[in-house]
Amino acid sequence: MSTLPHELSADDWDEQKFPRPEVQEFDHVVERAISRRGFLGGALAFGSGAAVMGTAMFKGSTALADGHARFAFEQLAAQTDGTVHVPEGYSWKVLVRWGDPLFSDAPAFDAQNAHPSEGSDRVFGENTDGMELFNVDGKELLVVNSEYPNPKINLPHTEDGMPTSAEDVKLLQNIQGVSVMELAEGADGWAVVVDSPYNRRIHHNTPMVLDGPAAGHDLLKTDADPTGTQSLGTFNNCGSGRTPWGTYLTCEENFNGYFGATAEVASDEAVMAGFKRYGVSTDVEPGRYNYHGFDARFDIATNPNEPHRAGYIVEIDPAKPDAAPVKHTALGRFKHENAAYALTNDNRVVVYMGDDERGEFMYKWVSNGTYTEGGDTSGLLSDGQLYTAKFNDDLSGEWVALTPDATGMDAAHIAIFTRTAASAVGATTMDRPEWIAVNPTAPEAYCCLTNNSRRGATDDDGNVKANKGGDVMSVNAPNPRELNNYGQIVRWRPEGGDHGASSFAWDLYVMAGNPDVHAGTPYAGSENINSGNLFNSPDGMQIDTTGTIWIQTDGKDSNEGDFAGMGNNQMLAGDPVTGEIRRFMTGPNGSEVTGLTWSSDRRSMFVGIQHPGVPFPDGENSLPRSAIVVIKRDDNELLG
Repeated sequence: MSTLPHELSADDWDEQKFPRPEVQEFDHVVERAISRRGFLGGALAFGSGAAVMGTAMFKGSTALADGHARFAFEQLAAQTDGTVHVPEGYSWKVLVRWGDPLFSDAPAFDAQNAHPSEGSDRVFGENTDGMELFNVDGKELLVVNSEYPNPKINLPHTEDGMPTSAEDVKLLQNIQGVSVMELAEGADGWAVVVDSPYNRRIHHNTPMVLDGPAAGHDLLKTDADPTGTQSLGTFNNCGSGRTPWGTYLTCEENFNGYFGATAEVASDEAVMAGFKRYGVSTDVEPGRYNYHGFDARFDIATNPNEPHRAGYIVEIDPAKPDAAPVKHTALGRFKHENAAYALTNDNRVVVYMGDDERGEFMYKWVSNGTYTEGGDTSGLLSDGQLYTAKFNDDLSGEWVALTPDATGMDAAHIAIFTRTAASAVGATTMDRPEWIAVNPTAPEAYCCLTNNSRRGATDDDGNVKANKGGDVMSVNAPNPRELNNYGQIVRWRPEGGDHGASSFAWDLYVMAGNPDVHAGTPYAGSENINSGNLFNSPDGMQIDTTGTIWIQTDGKDSNEGDFAGMGNNQMLAGDPVTGEIRRFMTGPNGSEVTGLTWSSDRRSMFVGIQHPGVPFPDGENSLPRSAIVVIKRDDNELLG
């Protein structure tokens, strides 16, 4: 039985639509990787449980501020069942699930038939991902992404999950996007405050504002918006971020899958090249979700500019339910994973971002204006400079400005075709840069490089495979393994401890792997990986107020072969000083553990469970439902 388009991962769907040549025989690749051990055993060696530079160049990383032990829990064993596990001394419960009401007039959720299209924008969304908590006038507001649909589950009345009507499409559009909801903690724990005036659903048809250098450009104009300054909807909302002035940043990632064509696409050369670079299929077929079969806005045969209006960082003010979200084109258009902010030494705003696709790049935004608490923040995400990262083999790096002189492109085209601009300046191809986290206790930042099964692979002529822009994905210093199914986390420290600096030093905090299966090879992982804490595909990441690094995974949970001993996807805690990593939580089989934030008092941890492969959390008589769980210590002490 063939796999339906919406059942494929975003990477596999891209690979199917834009195929690369077959990979090399695995054993030959491993042999080549081992031949690089002089490199791996030198500059990127891991000794005494800490990455090189972890104690040498990166002096100054801070342990817990109160001097207590880093980990207040014993490591959890790997799990393979259909529920959540946490260590002894901790407890968890479900806070909210896909389909739970945010308003009292929301339709009831049917355990077998989900909910109707009408009112589907009044319930908590599907496939929870990035989230942040804000305290507004004493109210706890949780803002959560709903990344993408699970059509076979969301549309159980259809034969294969593909929409068969405009009502089906509307339902899918409504259950994605962002949920804003007030929470309150009572005698029975945390719960959603139904009908709170702050509660809000932002989805694929929510009006938005476009700002920055691309706003008003011809490539953003459509028949529905001839000004190119207004837009509808935010798409494939993956990771998240926040600003120091209290707004939420949601990140549009695999937006390309929502568009399709009902007829041959005829557009100019630059637009067609852009479709290829961003993975927008021009084939006449139902596509990934078949939006375009029932909603002409997603038909690029008639609306070729519509995809140019997706792929941005979107700012939402949770304290103002009536305020239109703003798409910030200045921060670039690509498959945004998350947005991690820092402040420069002179209080300019920095936003670090990764482009989550094989062989794509890392970025940094630095505002021209400075942040002052209570001051004007209107231009801080629209007036500034966008950079891309170059990593050097000597463990140095630089942020290269994406300027018209450097790229040969004007400011609007840099904003719309950011990948092309980064390729023009020779940015370093990365193994799917996902969540970035800034350490609040030391001047350093981390990025999850989740995996890249195509790194170093060759075609029949021996040519190394490239990304969609033609940038060759050879092994390089921060991505040192071919056919990388395990992933790694890169860490950098800006020169002078200033996130505004154009240069940095870097190392690898951890290389995931399996020493039980691949002992003595680069695929064993770094020395802070052992039989007890095995994991693959680091994806989500947050660093708490103590400096503890929380790592969430979205990888293979077969628990077999290369992944034996890893069990289900999980959340681990890492020490930035010693390099020690311990497993803290596991999710149900088939799920991704993604999204993490804390209550204002730091005594409750909110964690997302996305696309469970079993009927979690309601049992075998219910459809599987993505959910947010709350974790607390049994003694109600701080969690970070």
